[in-house]
Amino acid sequence: MIRDRRLSTDELRRIDAELRADWPTAEAVDFDEAVAYHESLPPGKQFASVLEGADQPLLQPRAGVPRLDDQIELLQYLERDGGADLLPVTIDSYTRDNEYEKAQTGLEETRETGTDELNGFPAVNHGVDGCRELVEAVDAPVEVRHGTPDARLLAMVTFAGGFQSFEGGPISYNIPYTKEHDLEETIEHWQFVDRLAGAYTECGVTINREPFGPLTGTLVPPSIAIAVMLLEGKLAATQGVRSLTLGYGQVGNVVQDVAALCALRDLGEDYLSDEVTVTTVFHEWMGGFPPDEARANGVIGLGAATAAIARPDKVITKSPQEFQGVPTKEANAAGLRTTRQLMDMVIEQDIDIDGIARERQLILREVRCLLDRVEELGDGDVARGTIRAFESGELDVPFAPSDSARGDVLPARDDDGRVRIFEFGNLALDEEIREIHVARLDSRAETEGRDRTFRMVADDVDAISDGHLIGRPSHEADADPNRGESDAD
Repeated sequence: MIRDRRLSTDELRRIDAELRADWPTAEAVDFDEAVAYHESLPPGKQFASVLEGADQPLLQPRAGVPRLDDQIELLQYLERDGGADLLPVTIDSYTRDNEYEKAQTGLEETRETGTDELNGFPAVNHGVDGCRELVEAVDAPVEVRHGTPDARLLAMVTFAGGFQSFEGGPISYNIPYTKEHDLEETIEHWQFVDRLAGAYTECGVTINREPFGPLTGTLVPPSIAIAVMLLEGKLAATQGVRSLTLGYGQVGNVVQDVAALCALRDLGEDYLSDEVTVTTVFHEWMGGFPPDEARANGVIGLGAATAAIARPDKVITKSPQEFQGVPTKEANAAGLRTTRQLMDMVIEQDIDIDGIARERQLILREVRCLLDRVEELGDGDVARGTIRAFESGELDVPFAPSDSARGDVLPARDDDGRVRIFEFGNLALDEEIREIHVARLDSRAETEGRDRTFRMVADDVDAISDGHLIGRPSHEADADPNRGESDAD
């Protein structure tokens, strides 16, 4: 079984040599020359220093189109008209599946027809020179955002191409994204990605790494998401990563979201060494959006207000066209501006919300239960413990397609809209914590005059897209909001 150990320089070089046969653009990757290129970039393009030096949350959208000139135009628009502080390059699906030949075909068809035949930017196909042209065409730092279980070649090309931040990880880009990839295999692949990032860092070029916090994006209990972030952070730190941005996806209850972001930062500092600079990123709502753009802006506004109170280092914004799929550049920029407006108004206020401290303590207890069990299962080895925990179901992610996860955990909202655990499976939480979750869901069932059944889970999945936070039966949709607070408050 794989172990949580740093790859040697010889192993790094051996894997690098093997990957060069996967696609011709890899031959242009020259590590020493790439380090020199990064050193030539101005301070405003140094991703880690810009993020870590910010005095308020920075905004970053999602955006990826196939052609280089279109991607440049898109990012310039989001920077100029949307006011984005940090920029993304969202990678296409073929590249995520390591199908570079299909990505090349799609790119060529796009060039011929003028119609996008890919759902993102095929960075490997554009190669080192294409990536550098993009980096040089904008003022803000750029991050690679993708969803790739085996991101080794993508990391090689984009790091050499001047990108200084790379999203994802072996758990967060396996369990929520793919069915058949083995977790041990993805940990091994991501050890190379993180070791390569560590090698650049050791040469003075800090590569920021960002595990994907929302996971499946569907009512993920905060403690599960945070536990995964910390495990991926520890695995990355072993390989020499020194700039880590731990992610969290909005669940919609302000108290719980603010408490979770506070807990995420605290736990990151507790579980990661002092050598690692920990920042946090808040993803605006990743679930279904209302089809009406005005209502969608309301969802975005709630995320912006939450971010202004919690003050993460970065916010990933959404657009009012989320319901229809890929937004126009205008809608993407509008989502940035909506978030900016709400944040600028709320962040100047000293808002004290009752219950955040108690909810934070509950999340801290839950995360420590999960991580303690991972450590026990791995005899102190994070990689082995993670694999064994997912095999046994003692760590699990709701609605995950991966065969490496049990998928037995199900979430539902309580009477205040906080995400609780409806079905625990074999999740490594103690009995007292379980009783809190059950009691909160029983209280909601009593309020709604129905049994605590799977129907609550299904109703909650669709609730925000239907215009509510909690998926109550139709006769309860406008129920009295003055219900008693959770005991966890």
